[in-house]
Amino acid sequence: SDDDDSDDDSEDDSDSDSEDDSDSDSEDDRKGKSRIEIEEQKRREAQERRVARHDDAVANASKDDLRSPIGCILGHVDTGKTKLLDKIRRTNVQEGEAGGITQQIGATYFPMSKILEHTKKVSELKSSEIQVPGLLIIDTPGHESFTNLRTRGSSLCDIAVLVVDIIHGLEPQTLESIGLLKRRRTPFIVALNKVDRLFGWKACEMTPIRDALKIQNVDVAREFNNRVQETIAAFAEQGLNAELYYKNKDIRKTVSLVPTSAISGEGIPDLLLLLAQLTQTFMTDKLMFLSELQCTVLEVKVIDGLGTTIDVIIANGTLREGDTIVLNGLNGPIATTIRALLTPEPMKELRVKTPYVHHKELKAAIGCKICAQGLETAIAGSQLLVAREGDDIEDIKKEVEGDFDDILAKYVKKGEDGVYVQASTLGSLEALLEFLRASKIPVSSINIGPVHKKDVMKASVMLEHDKRLNNSKNKYTLFLFLFL
Repeated sequence: SDDDDSDDDSEDDSDSDSEDDSDSDSEDDRKGKSRIEIEEQKRREAQERRVARHDDAVANASKDDLRSPIGCILGHVDTGKTKLLDKIRRTNVQEGEAGGITQQIGATYFPMSKILEHTKKVSELKSSEIQVPGLLIIDTPGHESFTNLRTRGSSLCDIAVLVVDIIHGLEPQTLESIGLLKRRRTPFIVALNKVDRLFGWKACEMTPIRDALKIQNVDVAREFNNRVQETIAAFAEQGLNAELYYKNKDIRKTVSLVPTSAISGEGIPDLLLLLAQLTQTFMTDKLMFLSELQCTVLEVKVIDGLGTTIDVIIANGTLREGDTIVLNGLNGPIATTIRALLTPEPMKELRVKTPYVHHKELKAAIGCKICAQGLETAIAGSQLLVAREGDDIEDIKKEVEGDFDDILAKYVKKGEDGVYVQASTLGSLEALLEFLRASKIPVSSINIGPVHKKDVMKASVMLEHDKRLNNSKNKYTLFLFLFL
């Protein structure tokens, strides 16, 4: 019948339509697969190029082209770490800090010409043999709250200077610093500071320590020897051999003690030249300059006129203005372009606001300030990578995510009542959050930078909200913290 014929025709049409649909679906699948395969191939090629660049950099490294060693100053609060650097720089950074206590991590570059100027009187060490271009010294806080910054500083350095008060010996943060150095197997020298505090000490400005000891009277020399022996015994309790550097017969197995004074400068020439000599003698392979960038974010700061900036340590390689950089952020990886590379003048501190020197290109090892867009959520301590021509940025983002440490997840409970915390830098913020966590005080929100009216308004709104809820249990609502 006509009805049956029409039904057969419609079935044939539907079959052909379904076949067409399945063909188009399979075609889309093939196209989708081919796109994925092409993207995967591009990613593999980009990775191969990066590996090849690394291999070329290692192959071209030479012992005739050394970078500056990176040193880190560690120790207990008020042992004179910043004061030692102030004496070398002829600056006064320490007195400008809140309470005279370092609350930010900083870096200073000492050119070799300046180091040799300070070390002319040290006859035992041959300054003519020093080939490293300079020293980059990282200054860390000694206060117990700043474990995060001490860890960050010690992880970057080739060699460390552990500052010990000759009067007080090994103190809590000294022991913590020794633990950090042991875990990372970082070689270190001990600056046995404050020898000028020995009763009857005669000051000799910027003199080698042995020359200074020769003019001291018998009682001062006796007290000095007693204090040194007490320090050696304290290090022995920590499982470390220690000896005065000029009596040390085995530098590899015995810690060198360099008596110093941050006030009058005795022993500082010995310390500087010993640092340069030891790094060059025992770390030549590690100090060979590589063209591949190795860079770490030290601190995140808001600077008037520059906006949010990051202080970084270029441990190896070269960084240029206009480079595309990738680093970790609180909300995921950040990819941005360098607008300006700034450094303080040589022998000036990175964390102190001074007239900056503008650079088109910087070679390791040096501390610098990077100005770029989108750095508001950058995380201090994260790796900074550069995307070269042909590199896959998404692939680089995945690489930097590997060392991601989410501060918000660790300290901040969103949606819950708590204090509003604000600090001038991320390092200070981390220290303050750790203090609040140990005190069992909840945190609801955080911010970095100077306090503005909007920040006070935000905290006020939180207080009003708490009053409306009649929440008598919550006694932490309006706390506005700021580390200066």
